[in-house]
Amino acid sequence: MPHARTVLWLSRPLRLARILCRAQFTQHKAQGPPSPPAMENGARPCEERPPSALAATVTEGAAKIVFPNANEVFYNPVQEFNRDLTCAVITEFARIHLGTKGIQIKVPREKDLQKVSENLSEQEEEKAEQKETENLAPREQTRTAAVGEICEEGLRVLEGLAASGLRSIRFALEVPGLQCVVANDASARAVELIDRNVQLNGVAHLVQPNQADARMLMYQHQKASERFDVIDLDPYGSPAPFLDAAVQAVNDGGLLCVTCTDMAVLAGNNGETCYSKYGAMALKSRACHEMALRIVLHSLDLHANCYQRFVVPLLSISADFYVRVFVRIFTGQAKVKSSASKQALVFQCVGCGAFYLQRLGKASRDPGGRTKFSAACGPPVTPECEHCGQRHQLGGPIWADPIHDLDFVGRVLEAVTTNPGRFHTSKRIQGVLSVVTESTLTSQELPDVPLYYTLDQLSSTIHCNTPSLLQLRSALLHAGFRVSLSHACKNAVKTDAPPLALWDIMRCWEKECPVKRERLSESSPAFRILAVEPRLKANFNIRGDANPSSRQQGLKRFQANPEANWGPRPRARPGGKAASKDLEERRRLLQNKRKEPAEDPAQRAARLKTFPCKRFKEGTCQRGDQCCYSHSPATPVADTPLMDCPETITDISPRPEAADGGPAGSGVD
Repeated sequence: MPHARTVLWLSRPLRLARILCRAQFTQHKAQGPPSPPAMENGARPCEERPPSALAATVTEGAAKIVFPNANEVFYNPVQEFNRDLTCAVITEFARIHLGTKGIQIKVPREKDLQKVSENLSEQEEEKAEQKETENLAPREQTRTAAVGEICEEGLRVLEGLAASGLRSIRFALEVPGLQCVVANDASARAVELIDRNVQLNGVAHLVQPNQADARMLMYQHQKASERFDVIDLDPYGSPAPFLDAAVQAVNDGGLLCVTCTDMAVLAGNNGETCYSKYGAMALKSRACHEMALRIVLHSLDLHANCYQRFVVPLLSISADFYVRVFVRIFTGQAKVKSSASKQALVFQCVGCGAFYLQRLGKASRDPGGRTKFSAACGPPVTPECEHCGQRHQLGGPIWADPIHDLDFVGRVLEAVTTNPGRFHTSKRIQGVLSVVTESTLTSQELPDVPLYYTLDQLSSTIHCNTPSLLQLRSALLHAGFRVSLSHACKNAVKTDAPPLALWDIMRCWEKECPVKRERLSESSPAFRILAVEPRLKANFNIRGDANPSSRQQGLKRFQANPEANWGPRPRARPGGKAASKDLEERRRLLQNKRKEPAEDPAQRAARLKTFPCKRFKEGTCQRGDQCCYSHSPATPVADTPLMDCPETITDISPRPEAADGGPAGSGVD
């Protein structure tokens, strides 16, 4: 027994030593060769990548970045307009913010004079400058902040989803008055790329690469002393997960810039998904792009109200495949109480498309001058539409107050117009902002009129010819209503006229271009609308103020396709593969895949011969063998439609077909 205990006592250390040696060997084998030294700023070392993943150089604005060919870090060149506009907006925001501290910003290629609100002539400007210089002592001279320099009292900027760091680098190279720019991304590969591009552009003193979850980073900066002056969020898809943290991390009076690219959700294709992300039901309508902007503003204000904060929109833009909003965040419990009166529900008729807004709250003043808040009374509609008898859909809530600050937009427009060489997309910025703020009241985008109608929507509802934009605008102006364009749609008609007056104008237009009433169903919206005589006599004579100045000048108000196969890019993937020629060819072939290709004339003639001729069955077809349909005496199949005989068959060419794949109607030729 003692011998067995001795053997057991000796075997335990041997087993432990054997296990330890095995673990050390396994660990040494797993480590492999020693790793290269770590990069600066704590970033991970760059791994050796195959030749297919080598980087390419991209130049945009004043920045020059190295971008991998592989889809590891997201980059979309089509959004250059987005980045240019953001630089212009932040520059004007810095001018206002630093102006209160006595700091004047210096923009490259801009005249080195402080902007004044009055429109002074050149001589008056020179006199004012000389007088100001003489009166100021040397120690009281205005401080300046230039591009690329650290301003101790300047803006602290956060780009939460920086990807390649292009936007942050452009801020450092093009926007004056910055204290620091934090370029954050959750991807280690993206942070490596940001650090490389920062060193390439020589802005390491301003741009700080950071790897963290954007939400956690913003939650860590909730204290008033640690908040950012500007936060830019440009995620892939919806920004909904970041909004709660963003409204808390912005300084009081700070600027929040948000981009949304999930337009399918915001435009009404998935109303329940829109509600889960933004707290509002989106409707399918012609004004879906402006409704998307107002849903995003509603969501921002709703998140801010939870922390006794509220939003003030500066500029809201719908462009290409995304929407972009610029808002200021303020703190104030009294102002938050009025937020309910800024939101509204939308009642939209499913037949004629007429819409009505119902405010959620009501703000009124008592005899003592105090503001009293209460619930609004409604609804503004009957169970059935008064124009066509159809039911209403309920959408929203949406932001019902103005979505632009016209004074601020005017400052941005003036700065871009006087310095057009600053941005590559300056012409488009001028065109879009000119629609928002025109020089005349009858042309500027009406700030107090949410949503809009479109020309094709009004004419297609009653099946009549479409009037010209100037004719409809003139008729509304002659009737005493206001009317404007919308930057979101080139055929938009934004007016304060009620739907009743709008349909009266369309009834008067139908009398000049009559519709065949016998073809209308008695239950259709067109029949019910045209059955009522108009109470308003419309005047379609063209007025001089009906044509906006931006339209007369031919400004680039609505962008054409910037490049082939443009649009949202695929999401960046870790270890993403480079876009090969086979993939590009596949993308090209899939373009317009749902559209029917042009049919060969011989194939079309053979297909039409399979349909029996309706006029031949009635004994009225005079084409004989020249008829493109079958004159066979055989009894046709029950499901085969009888086709009217066309006038001729001598010129058979491809024609558009109906949605069900059959002929486009009677008398196809």
